[in-house]
Amino acid sequence: MTEQTAPDTARPDGAGRREGAGVRAGLFTRSFGPPPGAGGTTVVLVHGLGLSGRYFTPLARRLAANGATVLVPDLPGNARSRAAARRMPDVERAADALARWHRRLSPGPSLLAANSVGCQVAAALAVRHPRLVRRLVLLGPALEPGVSGLRHCGRLLADAPREPLSLLGVAATDYLLTGPLRFAASLRHALRDAAGAFEGHLARVAAPTLVIRGAGDTIASRTWIRHAARLVPDGRAVDVPGAAHAAHHSAPEAVARLIEEFTAEETEETETEAAEAEETGKTGEKA
Repeated sequence: MTEQTAPDTARPDGAGRREGAGVRAGLFTRSFGPPPGAGGTTVVLVHGLGLSGRYFTPLARRLAANGATVLVPDLPGNARSRAAARRMPDVERAADALARWHRRLSPGPSLLAANSVGCQVAAALAVRHPRLVRRLVLLGPALEPGVSGLRHCGRLLADAPREPLSLLGVAATDYLLTGPLRFAASLRHALRDAAGAFEGHLARVAAPTLVIRGAGDTIASRTWIRHAARLVPDGRAVDVPGAAHAAHHSAPEAVARLIEEFTAEETEETETEAAEAEETGKTGEKA
């Protein structure tokens, strides 16, 4: 496939932040904020089943407004990256493809944030390519192990009235772009991963992990979210009041704040470790 990168367009606020969209490193990618390597945090956002990265736009703009570089790919076979895969890859192959894309655009580790079934891909990537993930954020991780495909579809239908109309329009367009056959193939792969590898991947994630759930989410149950957070060696869970499954879309300010506070902890830990190392060095010199 020929790569074409759409020219960046200036942010309307005139603050010098930029947005762009086009095929980059083999996947259709939306970018927000400064280019990778500009010195700030790089955030990669991973979408859910049959969708594109478009529904992350409110969160991506909010994160970029505070200086983060935000990269939002359409996963291979989905929406505008449909041509990147002849057949829908399973969860681990999608994770490997995302890792190749990541290395080409941003060789250093990033904060990886995913929604819904994208959390299965993100967890697999964090285990298979740990050097690419400095911190992990799981937004309404699905699919829940032990729940049938039919029940998951019922939960999805129950969640729809709780989401903003703007999200439903984006999702409908993305599902049409991806197509019903590819959507069904992705669902089969996700159900198989949920029944087998998903919990094992979570238990092997080395990166600090924040699990976020909209308090009104009917897809990712509160019990499952708490269990998922406990599986991760360094994991915790938090609810976003007034949001459903796509909290990043309906409550981008609240989710961005949680992500930024989570990221700031890394800086505080680094500074503490540096201070302790300096103090140890001084003690050694005195001895």
